[in-house]
Amino acid sequence: MNIRQLIDEEISKLDEDELAQLYEIVKNFSRPKTNNSLFSKLKQVKIEGPVDFAAKVT
Repeated sequence: MNIRQLIDEEISKLDEDELAQLYEIVKNFSRPKTNNSLFSKLKQVKIEGPVDFAAKVT
C-alpha cells in the first residue's frame, strides 16, 4: 500500500465533523509558505546614505 492509499483508508473512518477539521488542516498545510518573521521583514528595509553612514551619525 502506498501513502495515498493509507491516508484514504484513515479518512474513510472519519465522520463529517472530523472531515471538516481535517479539511482546514490540509488547506493550511498546502498553502504556499511565506516567511513573515521580523528578520525577513527587516531584510526588505532599504536605507540610503553614505557607505560610512554609521560612523558619521551626529
